[in-house]
Amino acid sequence: MKVMRTTLLILGLLLTLLGLGGCYRPLFTEDLPRHQYLEYDQARNGMQPTEDPDVFGNPQPALRRRLDPQ
Repeated sequence: MKVMRTTLLILGLLLTLLGLGGCYRPLFTEDLPRHQYLEYDQARNGMQPTEDPDVFGNPQPALRRRLDPQ
């Protein structure tokens, strides 16, 4: 019984260390584009707005401005 508890404790500790080792650094840097069309949007029309304030100042999706033909 004591051997099994010690084995489980060591196994849990190893799994915890492996999990912490996986969080060493972020996979992507902040200056990379967020999606594949970002450079195309910037070259074509500049950045498209994602939110517009409504009458009360609350942010709403900017669907009309983004989907309006230009």
